[in-house]
Amino acid sequence: MNQKEDNSNTQIEIELTEDIAQGTYSNLAVISHSSSEFVLDFIRVVPGIPKAKVKSRIILTPDHAKRLLSALQDNIDKFEKMNGTVSINNENLGFLPPLGGVGQA
Repeated sequence: MNQKEDNSNTQIEIELTEDIAQGTYSNLAVISHSSSEFVLDFIRVVPGIPKAKVKSRIILTPDHAKRLLSALQDNIDKFEKMNGTVSINNENLGFLPPLGGVGQA
């Protein structure tokens, strides 16, 4: 699958291979950062299994991380307009690994 994006007279051809198109399920994201980059680790936690592996790692510059935040918020707003409010209960998150100084989502 190929997709072209037109932005200020610039076209970028984006290729989505079949294996990547299948996606990777994640139910935990661990976010950390340095002065020059944000690191997003996507993890699949399985109940009853004490160990979980990072399934994907994405490294972003701070400006791209902020663009991602904005794009996610825009998409969540659109989703909620069509499907109702997504509520999260921060008091009952279930199993969370010790994170030791990094952020989590």
